[in-house]
Amino acid sequence: MRRVNFLPNIITAFGLACGLFVIFKVNMIGPGSGTFQMLYTSAFLLLLAAFADLLDGAVARIIRAESEFGFMFDSLADAVSFGIAPSVLFLKNLSLEQGTGLSFFAATGAMLFSICGILRLVRFNVTANEVKGNAAAQAAYKKHFTGLPIPQAAMSAVAVNLFFASSWAHEWFSMSENSMAITLTCIMILLGYLMISRWKFPSVKALEFRVPSFQLVFVTVVIAIFILYGVLYYFPIMLLIATWGYILIAFILSIIRLIAGKKSKTLVDFEPDPED
Repeated sequence: MRRVNFLPNIITAFGLACGLFVIFKVNMIGPGSGTFQMLYTSAFLLLLAAFADLLDGAVARIIRAESEFGFMFDSLADAVSFGIAPSVLFLKNLSLEQGTGLSFFAATGAMLFSICGILRLVRFNVTANEVKGNAAAQAAYKKHFTGLPIPQAAMSAVAVNLFFASSWAHEWFSMSENSMAITLTCIMILLGYLMISRWKFPSVKALEFRVPSFQLVFVTVVIAIFILYGVLYYFPIMLLIATWGYILIAFILSIIRLIAGKKSKTLVDFEPDPED
């Protein structure tokens, strides 16, 4: 019997449980009955799922416990937690009458997000198998992502929903229920497109800092203090800035690469992949 390593799969199962809890919890309330607190709790649970998704692979590599079972389990867990949970949360947060054109548009946006997320996972798995055993290809593969990663897309979708439900959004601008539904649906469709697009997004694994250790620790502590303060008192705004700031940075890098032209070596890693 083939041995299946325990610890990484337990972490994956924890992330899957967070996503399932969000789905089951929001399905116990009626459409449009979602409160800010419900969205707040769901955002934290999906953040935990994203952390578990990052941790399980790292643990598997450290203890040399990578396996085909864990690889497939991780992808299926991501499909549920980051592909389906944000769409369910999005639809449940809207107050739309069934059978209307707007409700159909919103449901279409939610389905497109989930389908694109699953397609993104399939492409990721296929590419990972293609570069397996090729050290040079694996090194290039880890520098960036082709298409927006599904955990990032999920958190971006939840961040917008949470922000629109917050008191800051009501103070700064007012939107009707229909306008909000249209805006959120368009954002879901945009995130779906970004997941299956050929645009490049930077990987945290590729970050390198050439600074003395003491300075790096000091800067890290200062940043951590500001982040913790923001999470405690301005969580919706912090989550919105963090998630969409990442997308904006990737977009700026890709635009600079396009302006530089194919003959230039400027940001060559952010050259969009050709269509298949």
